[in-house]
Amino acid sequence: MSFFKEFKEDLTQEVNNPFSDENTTGDNEAANPENVKEKENMDNNMVNIHDDDSIDGFDLDAISNLLGNEETGEVREDYLPSDDVTEITQGTAINGNISSSGSINIYGQLTGEVSCRGKLVIAGTVKGTSQAGEIFANNSKIEGDIKSDGSVKIGNGAVIIGNVYATSAVIGGAVKGDIDVHGPVIIDATAVIQGNIKSRSVQINNGAAIEGFCSQCYADIDYQALFDDTFEK
Repeated sequence: MSFFKEFKEDLTQEVNNPFSDENTTGDNEAANPENVKEKENMDNNMVNIHDDDSIDGFDLDAISNLLGNEETGEVREDYLPSDDVTEITQGTAINGNISSSGSINIYGQLTGEVSCRGKLVIAGTVKGTSQAGEIFANNSKIEGDIKSDGSVKIGNGAVIIGNVYATSAVIGGAVKGDIDVHGPVIIDATAVIQGNIKSRSVQINNGAAIEGFCSQCYADIDYQALFDDTFEK
């Protein structure tokens, strides 16, 4: 059995039937040697699952892809985000790039690129590309592209000049740039968008202003079969 198959089996068992001190120590181990073997596998392949949904939205196959390549056997260790949070307080100005294996909160000013594996909260000013596992912008000014491996939430009061890339998005602020989302997009009533939207599905609430094209190019629809093949002679 490959590492990835063992990992998915072990992770599934840990989520559904987590080990406790009562069933992994003492007489129970001696009575059932299989428990000892299973626990050793869990210790070798353990992944921390946090209450803050730091890996929310990933299925087991997606987690395996993040960890490495099953065909080559290469493993990307420590890819999942840590619990560490870096905070740039209001009144602080930084010139330079910032990266973190955890999460970052920006309330001050940053001129440079920012990237983290966890959640990126921007409530200040950023001039540069922002990349994270999840991005939330509120009452912020961002000049640069936004790239998220998961969701992007742009609250009312946020002004963004740059493209937005994500797997899902909720937009209530102003965006001047293209929005490329492989999943669903919700455009709130307070949103102002100047740019094209590509998504799997889109919900536009009454009051939103959009200047650009809207395409559901990632939807599972066979346009050829629906229209052209219907009227074949």
